[in-house]
Amino acid sequence: MKFIETKNLNSEEKEAVFKLWNQEYPKSLSYSKMDEFDSYLSGLSELYHVLVKDELDNIVGWYSDFKRDNEIWFAMILDDSIQGKGIGTYLLNTAKKRNKNLSGWVIDKSENLKSDDSFYLSPLIFYLKNDFIIEKETRLELPQISAVKIKWVQ
Repeated sequence: MKFIETKNLNSEEKEAVFKLWNQEYPKSLSYSKMDEFDSYLSGLSELYHVLVKDELDNIVGWYSDFKRDNEIWFAMILDDSIQGKGIGTYLLNTAKKRNKNLSGWVIDKSENLKSDDSFYLSPLIFYLKNDFIIEKETRLELPQISAVKIKWVQ
């Protein structure tokens, strides 16, 4: 695996992350058009990306952090084929070296369907194993998603 760090995604990288997003996240969070995904990324400030590439140079993972409300927030997506191999932990540990804290939203129920109609499995236990805490009082309740805030502090 190769890890490519960048502040900007080129159009090919953006397209690959867009496909990964729609493949791995619940379909209720999917973007139907690339313009929608581009608009999401454009609305984030101080973006930092890490792309995970396999031996064929395909993007199979994406980590990003950004500033929102005076906090560093992050998003991470790994292709099903590389989950459980330590790559997510590696990405988080790398991010922890660059940041004093990280915040994120985590879907905490496994009742959402992915685009292939398989169930999206909540990664909450993974984040707890990686020293994040749950801020139970802070939830995101939208028609398309229910999530809890997690936080890691140095």
